[in-house]
Amino acid sequence: MQTIELTNSYTCRYGAPTVSRVHPEIFGYRYFGKCMSCETCDDVCCQFGVDVDVENVSRIMSAFGESIQAWFGPRVNDLEFPGGGYHRTKTSDRGCLFLNPERGCSLHARCLEQGVDYHELKPMVSCLFPLTFDDGLLHASNEVCDTSLYCLCSRISLYRGVRDELAYYFSGLVDEIDVLEQMYQEAKVAQ
Repeated sequence: MQTIELTNSYTCRYGAPTVSRVHPEIFGYRYFGKCMSCETCDDVCCQFGVDVDVENVSRIMSAFGESIQAWFGPRVNDLEFPGGGYHRTKTSDRGCLFLNPERGCSLHARCLEQGVDYHELKPMVSCLFPLTFDDGLLHASNEVCDTSLYCLCSRISLYRGVRDELAYYFSGLVDEIDVLEQMYQEAKVAQ
């Protein structure tokens, strides 16, 4: 399937990334969608850590203390990330060092406990998963395409599962993608 060029480019509220194309696979692939309701995956999608933009790393260290600086790998310069780069979180035997021992992301949990919007600390890459972005293209993550994502099933499209997250980060983007989604569904019915 070919990528679809959007009529506009949509820049993230943090200044990067910018999305100008989408891959129609975001409508076709389906997954469970309600992450914390899954009782069998044991957070396997977090096993490799996550890329955290440099601005967010600063916010996380302010919230948790400078001592967690060792939880991040070296900076990687990448203009598609807010602040022009990211740090990958390090991992333990279970996965990302921000995984709670019981279940879920400790960054997300801390925000909920303190009544703070979880977008303040939780990495954008985590919030958008299982979608990702590269060179202006919004598309399915590698784990979806290689079918290693544990929660692939017939429930909800990747797009629908993270639509609210996309709306938070990219003003106006979902309005255009909603139209593309409708066209995609109509084309599937016509086949």
